Amino acid sequence: MCGIAGILTKTEINHDLENLVLKMQNAIKHRGPDDLGTYISEDRRVALAHTRLSILDLSPAGHQPMSTPDGRYWITFNGEIYNFSQLRQNLISQGEQFQSQTDTEVILKLYQRMGSNCLEHLRGMFAFAIWDDWEKTCFMARDPLGIKPLYYWSSGSTLVFASELKAILASRLPALNLSPEGLYGYLVYGSVPEPYTLIADIHCLAAGHWLYWQGDRVTKQQYWQINFTPQAISPIEAQEKVRNALVDTIEHHLVSDVPVGIFLSGGIDSTAILALATKVQNKQISTYSIAFEETQWNEGEVAKKVANLFGAKHTEYKVTASIAKQFFPEFLQAIDQPSIDGFNTFFVSQIAHEDGMKVVLSGLGGDEIFGGYKSFEKIPQMLAWGKTLQTIPVLGKNIGKGLSRWGKSPKLKRLGDFLEQPPSSASAYSTFRGIFSHQEACAIMQQYIPHQPLTTYIFPSADTHKADLTIEDEVSLLEITCYMRNQLLRDSDVMSMNWGLELRVPLVDRNLFEAVASIPSNMRLAIGKKLLIQSVPELPEWVVNRPKKGFYVPVDKWISGDLQNHFNNVKVPDNISLTHWYRHWSLMMLQHWLERTYA
Repeated sequence: MCGIAGILTKTEINHDLENLVLKMQNAIKHRGPDDLGTYISEDRRVALAHTRLSILDLSPAGHQPMSTPDGRYWITFNGEIYNFSQLRQNLISQGEQFQSQTDTEVILKLYQRMGSNCLEHLRGMFAFAIWDDWEKTCFMARDPLGIKPLYYWSSGSTLVFASELKAILASRLPALNLSPEGLYGYLVYGSVPEPYTLIADIHCLAAGHWLYWQGDRVTKQQYWQINFTPQAISPIEAQEKVRNALVDTIEHHLVSDVPVGIFLSGGIDSTAILALATKVQNKQISTYSIAFEETQWNEGEVAKKVANLFGAKHTEYKVTASIAKQFFPEFLQAIDQPSIDGFNTFFVSQIAHEDGMKVVLSGLGGDEIFGGYKSFEKIPQMLAWGKTLQTIPVLGKNIGKGLSRWGKSPKLKRLGDFLEQPPSSASAYSTFRGIFSHQEACAIMQQYIPHQPLTTYIFPSADTHKADLTIEDEVSLLEITCYMRNQLLRDSDVMSMNWGLELRVPLVDRNLFEAVASIPSNMRLAIGKKLLIQSVPELPEWVVNRPKKGFYVPVDKWISGDLQNHFNNVKVPDNISLTHWYRHWSLMMLQHWLERTYA
């Protein structure tokens, strides 16, 4: 796991490449505390930077940017390829020779042989750029499910890319104009939806896509997408399929030359990972959790009990309001783009880092593919209700207009948004996951970009219109491509890397997804993650039968107490309520980010 950055150009800025790329590298130095490297081509058309967190082949042989022996191809790579050993052996059998034991060199050799088709063979999380110094082209790619981020900005024949938005901003090349789509998406959903960022003309390369730079021309193409393909299968066969896929993904995610720990919340997903990890390796596993003084939020005792059951070495960190206040400025500095999440991952990553850990597994992803959220029940109900109201078209629309304008609660205003539109899973999802309503978001945007009003709704762009998808499949697809990708994965990456920690997500795995995609939604998404529970009988009943809780932090209490000073000066138009903590939090984070970015 590392940080990458680079500048591609023909003539515009090649006189200042060293200075610019070093500024970018410095902005992501926290992502790779073990080594730094840069490469600038002789013709000064490219500058690549890398910051390394050594996980595989800890020797200097893993230094990046890395090149082929002939100096033609140069790579800067962030991520892990879990099947690299098998790929390496295949390449050796075909006559290839290797100078290191790294997955980086495997990617380089594969690309040298098969170009963009190399992506079909890579299992893991990745974002990388490969420069061809003979053809003067650059190939970039992002992993299928969007675990690792890759941002870019292009103008004329210049393209700038990096693992974090802040590195592109450090180059001072893009104009700092706010993106209406990015800002609207943030206000409505609590995170900036890809491919947008908060800065106009800086984009996130979409998950499962590659990009090819040829001077004046940039080509993008999708190479993988999620496909649910239900097939006839018995419940027992479904359980076996899930069990085998889970064991397989956990075995692959434990590949490392350094110890691997686990974030443990005491919920079903992280407990399942610990249970299966204990079976596939003999070493004692280190687990980490955070606890709180506030009893309604505290899951520390459950996590401790789970760790003891499976013989793990457990570390718990009690986060008090005063500790939160102490570290809050550092948390604010760590953010790359604002979000309503991330504070929890910031703290649990800190304790793993302080325990000397470099790699941890997280249970992120289980709710999205096995139906763990309330959205799997609520959104079908909303759709049924919306379609019933549509039989009297004027009634539904007028109720919607009334609620969106005069609804007394934020939830009623967002419900009004839903009723004003033709009912769809995307509009229902927007209402269910929403932070601010459409009208509220537009009013807040006027404070920041008054001359660029948005008048139309922007709904999630997940491909939910396929005729063979059930409503539950559509919800799963939306949760995977929106909430998981834009918020959970992005915050997990930024906050873990802030502490020089690699966070792996075995439940967000291409092979696992392809295996379970054939299981019909009535089995795969049975309420309460029934299929997952049946596939891991090692789960204790007292974990399975607990009411579902998220991995939350008691921010609502802290906002009115120890953290109050950070929230006093939040700008908000009249008549917009901040009674819910996440609305107040989202505007505070935005305001801080803007002050830092425009300082």
